[in-house]
Amino acid sequence: MEKIQGKCWKFGDNIDTDLIIPARYLNTSDPAELAKRCMEDADPDFVKKMTPGDIIVGGKNFGCGSSREHAPIAIKAVGISCVVAHSFARIFYRNAFNMGLLIIECEEATKETNEGDILEIDINSGDIINKNTGKTYKAQPIPPFMQQLLRDGGLISHILKNK
Repeated sequence: MEKIQGKCWKFGDNIDTDLIIPARYLNTSDPAELAKRCMEDADPDFVKKMTPGDIIVGGKNFGCGSSREHAPIAIKAVGISCVVAHSFARIFYRNAFNMGLLIIECEEATKETNEGDILEIDINSGDIINKNTGKTYKAQPIPPFMQQLLRDGGLISHILKNK
């Protein structure tokens, strides 16, 4: 997991967990079922339009609201490779890594990226390159331990693998 590349789907500030996966669908924790409803209340056609490997770009406080793990599970299960946001709600940040979802904070990239732009993200360096504009943004690189957690598919898989 050194580099990823995908098309951007842009969302604004304060995208809460109910917009990511509406509460009416929380009667299951099956990733495939949650994926079908990912971002439904923010963009009803999101799942139809996106392609596995794409990237969500959010604003401030992405993942705010309730602390449900269903939100990062839905995003990962639908095939989003990364969420880049100005900032993340603290519990969502932790849940994302625990579930094996790559997330990166980079204020400048979120402000200057347009929906449909292609981003290339170097996980080791923290570089985010907008392939449409040629501009490079510098995010905090993901520490090696957290990269391993992501490669292993999340915290539970990581623990079981290293027993």
